Amino acid sequence: MSDHLLSTRGFTRDRAVTLLDVAEDMADTQRRQVKKLPTLRGTTIVNLFFEDSTRTRISFEAAAQRLSADVITFSAKGSSVSKGESLQDTAQTLQAMGADGIVIRHPSSGAAHTLATSGWTRAGVVNAGDGTHEHPTQALLDAFTIRKRRHGDDSRGRDLAGLRVVIVGDILHSRVARSNIWLLTALGASVHLVAPPTLLPTHTEGWPVTTGIDLDAAIDDGPDAVMMLRVQRERMTEAFFPTAKEYASLYGLSVARADRLPGSSLVMHPGPMNRGLEIAGAVADSPRSTVLEQVQNGIGVRMAVLYDVMTGERAA
Repeated sequence: MSDHLLSTRGFTRDRAVTLLDVAEDMADTQRRQVKKLPTLRGTTIVNLFFEDSTRTRISFEAAAQRLSADVITFSAKGSSVSKGESLQDTAQTLQAMGADGIVIRHPSSGAAHTLATSGWTRAGVVNAGDGTHEHPTQALLDAFTIRKRRHGDDSRGRDLAGLRVVIVGDILHSRVARSNIWLLTALGASVHLVAPPTLLPTHTEGWPVTTGIDLDAAIDDGPDAVMMLRVQRERMTEAFFPTAKEYASLYGLSVARADRLPGSSLVMHPGPMNRGLEIAGAVADSPRSTVLEQVQNGIGVRMAVLYDVMTGERAA
């Protein structure tokens, strides 16, 4: 059990497999007619979202509700935060209201760690995305999806040893890429990053990855999964590529490129997608695409994370 989930960095294989196995159990309950479990009855979980994110917020709400927790969703827009209230003030207010768990999404890298370690709240903290730092539950549901596609009902106890995953696109601004790098490699997969030079971080020496700028070469190497990342225009403060058309030509997963992948290769995207830019619509809707499975698997994974964090030991 863990008291917070802030990052996948430092995950061991055993911790990752155990959490994925709990997610399998949670996902199994969602195929029953009555999907609710009494596990977190009497606890209050606050979704504290300082950024817009419809799919992540709804996924966490569904996960908490299906564990019978009371759920409060807090949006920074139109709140006291928009009037200048600090994260400290907000956290202390939630503590006074009796929040047992806080799921936080914030534009500043490190915000989740600050909330968890500041002493402002005794609640368990789950990082739902902080700046360009990490998005651990997205990486967990991505790993869950790969494992499920590979091993089906025989997934429990298995890792991703020997699998090759290519992550393509806006690596520089991607918290999804960072969380996936640590988690997938902890599970035994190899990770190769592909992006224009302007969208590759300059300091990757300590990362357990290989990097490149040639998507076609990576495709022809026959990876087991290709994860396309959204071009995050909202985080870009300058021009990182000349035109959208040029980016799509060099780094978009077109139908022609997808057709060169091995038949068993998966195509992934954390969403929301820019169809026609980083991925062709026909590829996103193809049988090898896991886009909708990732969304579906997100509920079971987040149920497992909330269970793990809310039943962990924290200082009183």
